[in-house]
Amino acid sequence: MQQFQQYIGGQFDAGSAQFESLDPATGTVWAKMPEASVADVDRAVQAAEDAFFAPDWALISASQRGKLLLRLADLVAQNAPRLAELETRDTGKIIRETSAQIAYVADYYRYYAGLADKIEGAHLPIDKPDMEVWLRREPIGVVAAVVPWNSQLFLSAVKIGPALAAGCTVVLKASEEGPAPMLEFTRIFDQAGFPPGVLNVITGGAEAGVALTSHDKIAHVAFTGGPETARHIVRNSAENLASTSLELGGKSPFIVFEDADIESAVNAQISGIFAATGQSCVAGSRLVISSKIKNQFLARLKEKAEAVVIGAPDDMATEVGPLCTKAQRDHALALIAASTAAGAKLVTGGSAPDGPGYYFPPTILDCSDAPEAPCLSREFFGPVLSVVSFDTEAEAMKIANDTKFGLASGVFTQSLTRAHRMIRGIRAGIVWVNTYRAVSPIAPFGGHGLSGHGREGGLQAALDYTKVKAVWLRTSDDPIPDPFVMR
Repeated sequence: MQQFQQYIGGQFDAGSAQFESLDPATGTVWAKMPEASVADVDRAVQAAEDAFFAPDWALISASQRGKLLLRLADLVAQNAPRLAELETRDTGKIIRETSAQIAYVADYYRYYAGLADKIEGAHLPIDKPDMEVWLRREPIGVVAAVVPWNSQLFLSAVKIGPALAAGCTVVLKASEEGPAPMLEFTRIFDQAGFPPGVLNVITGGAEAGVALTSHDKIAHVAFTGGPETARHIVRNSAENLASTSLELGGKSPFIVFEDADIESAVNAQISGIFAATGQSCVAGSRLVISSKIKNQFLARLKEKAEAVVIGAPDDMATEVGPLCTKAQRDHALALIAASTAAGAKLVTGGSAPDGPGYYFPPTILDCSDAPEAPCLSREFFGPVLSVVSFDTEAEAMKIANDTKFGLASGVFTQSLTRAHRMIRGIRAGIVWVNTYRAVSPIAPFGGHGLSGHGREGGLQAALDYTKVKAVWLRTSDDPIPDPFVMR
């Protein structure tokens, strides 16, 4: 039984209470985690505020902040195997994915290390000849970051990196569903040399989340998760008038035209929905396929889906591991049952295997004759693909946009002109053309509608952690005239 600690003000402690964490591959308890109380949350926020104003953080140069982030990036890279092992153990995410992803997380910290001294203000050509006016970009303040269990080291890097580059301090609440890698990350962060309180990491349930996001000393809330929780966070932020950035779920269309490279598109679709066991906000969970190639495409897709290796998440040969929780598996089963009752046809998968753990096979539902099937509109957060066919480009566009979400999309076609029309018409924050799930620290990431607002990654993310100050400097040596003397 492993014991993890929270990290507040540069100190580690077990918290005022603990809870047990389950191994999704076996369903058994493997570790104890700290459960933050309201008092713990208040301590963490106070530590972040103290650090924000302390000279050893507030007065250091942007270049010095960048060097600290670069040191953190190197330490993340050095400790990637341990972090990957813990993420796999606590969430069920397969080791081949956690290993690759965490190695890339270091690049996000390197990107923001380089960006720290490039967050610039501006000089204004003001309409008053005796004035110089410029804008300063200053850190917004104490940031509350709330991350889910899936891809948590990545989803925390796109918050911690730009926030610290801008000069903010952070209180991060890790998900109670699998916080081990984030709690281990604090030990790495502690070695990087940041002043105490610059980053604080707690975990816990709704009580801790409410206390954090409504705290009167929080200036910005950065959240990744589901729309329902996001609504609560927006209501909480009314208490402190904090700004918010929300990266939420999706029901992303994966559109394949008749002129697409079928083998390439099939491979991308397999990765787009079954990688990470479908537990990805950008999962290509709606296959929108040309009726001219539907049967050919589905036959090949079914063949590959049934060949996917399901197994222990710590085995490098495994391609699909367990879902993170029993609730996710039960949700998938219920939604599949409701969809087949509405007329969707099961192509493959659809039932949980016997045995321990929360395993679920790659599943394909053909909804071409069931446009009202709930699987087309509701997020599974699991390895389940819903299929609908189209006859014309206009119909494909209509189907793609028939969602309240707007995070990601994919278009597969060899026609450059068609690709541009689809790029222009699809309502989503990301459009991938002839590829899927590509990410980079240089490119912004986010959506609109029920997929949230704000962006993570890229320069814009760092600017979102700043506020603008206008500075007026009078250049004339003449006395300021008395405003009440008539002239």
